[in-house]
Amino acid sequence: MTGPEKGSDKSGRLGRDRRRPHNGTLVVLGLMVFCAVAGTGLYYTLQYAARVGIDKATPAAKVFLTSAATGKPQEVTVRDFDGITSKATPVGYKACFRLDTAMPMLTQNFRTYADPKPTTAPRHFTCFNPARIDAALKAHTAIAFLGQPATPADAAYGVDRVVAVTNDGQAYAWSQLNRCGVAAYNARPVPEGCPPVPEDLNARLAH
Repeated sequence: MTGPEKGSDKSGRLGRDRRRPHNGTLVVLGLMVFCAVAGTGLYYTLQYAARVGIDKATPAAKVFLTSAATGKPQEVTVRDFDGITSKATPVGYKACFRLDTAMPMLTQNFRTYADPKPTTAPRHFTCFNPARIDAALKAHTAIAFLGQPATPADAAYGVDRVVAVTNDGQAYAWSQLNRCGVAAYNARPVPEGCPPVPEDLNARLAH
């Protein structure tokens, strides 16, 4: 009778061991929870916390295009402006607005932009859809113009302000790296003809 009892006790102990989580399993689960929380925080920072809305009553809400005649910025009248910006990235500026100036007047008076590439916007900024803007540009139902930052604080090395206007007057603006910026922000020598990279930018990139 002692044999079966010992076997029964061993079997029961094995059953309890199977139900008891191992230390390795707990560590893995803990890491998974930590990564999920950290990932959620990073997503929030990139999508929301690092972006701020642009007050329509401030100079930052003004829109400038580049004069074809002089190469200088010229303000254009817009309505229904909605914009965001970010100090965390040089290409954080995005804006949507209406521009009532006729397209022939725009193309005659302002410089167009040869290689527009709408940059990604946070999901909550629904008026700015890079894929749709890009499709309109490729279908020639929108034209891109070289814009200008509204204030000196908005300017950054190697960054262009691009304004795309559709045939019906809907307009979108964004910041886009030019060839100088692409090289500088990737810590590569800038191409010939680019202005010198500012020392403060070199210092930031070095860290």
